[in-house]
Amino acid sequence: MKYCLRCLYPENHPLNIVFDEKGICSGCNVHEEKDVLDWNARAEGLEDILKEYKNKSQNNYDCIIPVSGARDSFFIVHMIKNVYGMNPLLVTYNKQYNTDIGIRNLAKLRMQFDCDIMTLTVNPETVKKITRASLRKIGSIYWHCLAGQTVYPVQVAVKFKIPLIIWGAHQGIDQVGMFSHLDEVEMTRKYRKEHDLMGFEAEDLIDEFDSISEQDIIQYRYPDDKEIERIGVRGIYLNNFIRWDSRSQHEEMIHLYNYESHEQTRTFDTYNDVDCFNYSDVHDYIKFIKHGYGKVSDHASREIRLRRMTREEGIELVKQYTNKEPLHLHKFLNWIGISENSFNYLIDQHRNKKMWKRNNEWEWILNPEYLFSDAYVEDSCRLEQINKFTDFLITPVEKSTDSTNKYILIGKGVA
Repeated sequence: MKYCLRCLYPENHPLNIVFDEKGICSGCNVHEEKDVLDWNARAEGLEDILKEYKNKSQNNYDCIIPVSGARDSFFIVHMIKNVYGMNPLLVTYNKQYNTDIGIRNLAKLRMQFDCDIMTLTVNPETVKKITRASLRKIGSIYWHCLAGQTVYPVQVAVKFKIPLIIWGAHQGIDQVGMFSHLDEVEMTRKYRKEHDLMGFEAEDLIDEFDSISEQDIIQYRYPDDKEIERIGVRGIYLNNFIRWDSRSQHEEMIHLYNYESHEQTRTFDTYNDVDCFNYSDVHDYIKFIKHGYGKVSDHASREIRLRRMTREEGIELVKQYTNKEPLHLHKFLNWIGISENSFNYLIDQHRNKKMWKRNNEWEWILNPEYLFSDAYVEDSCRLEQINKFTDFLITPVEKSTDSTNKYILIGKGVA
């Protein structure tokens, strides 16, 4: 297995990655733009776009911002509303794997920023049915989350005639350098299907075996191209206009708005995905089985590129977290209604058999040729470290308004 000699990404990254003659990946090369682009000029470009969509008659919202109780939602709303003075409509898809911290963060988001919010909560039994199907067909328990959170904002944009949708970071740019920031790529149906949804649209899940009908997928259907064109819907990514630094942004939001963080099972990053029991747990464990790496590699690669971590420090963190078993598997199994043996059987159908092999005890282990090499890395491949790596913050635990430790479908958020 070939790994980038600067960050920790492998050649089998699902978004596709290429290496230059030095062995440095496309993601690292595009990331260098962050240190040379004129971000003041790019911010002016963003301001020009926002002015174009400002609702002068004040009879509608200026834009839509997809949000959740984690990730970069606070930062995006802070920038668009408080810095640029827009009047956004917040929209959120209820992923149903909600933690109490996520519920509280979402409540703080709508209250502290004084924004209207629309939420899509799909019938839990339908979501379970779809999740059983996506687990069987593509080895994913998160398809419904990815589908819902990328289609609901577009549906709302069409329905309420709000053309501009503002997303955070384009994953393809930030991870693998799929595009340059200068390309200013926008959200498309094609990218959503091929990458966010792993090639499966809602229609592809209709199946008699899984008892999924047209009615079950109606909430996940992408609007017709003619409707999108009629309204002029477009989705821009903020990381094309603002130098993206997820850690610094989260720490600013903790300081300004009391954003809550929490320890995660399979990564050192305590800021992202605190709203979900499964994302950095069961979902990430499945990613490890399918691709041989997990979120800790994503997060370590990001910190290396931002010059806050050495490659060697990153490798040690990957070794510390990658093999960790999920803590919340039984919570998921109880929710979806399958046994652990059934779950393991389904996941093994999607296990990368080139990367994994059975040992003498019939346990799955990674093939040694896919492990990190301790080979010397030339200084020319490295970035000069600017800041010493420090632990991510864990905020004080606030009193929960939702006493259950199960998934919270709909919670109080704050008292």
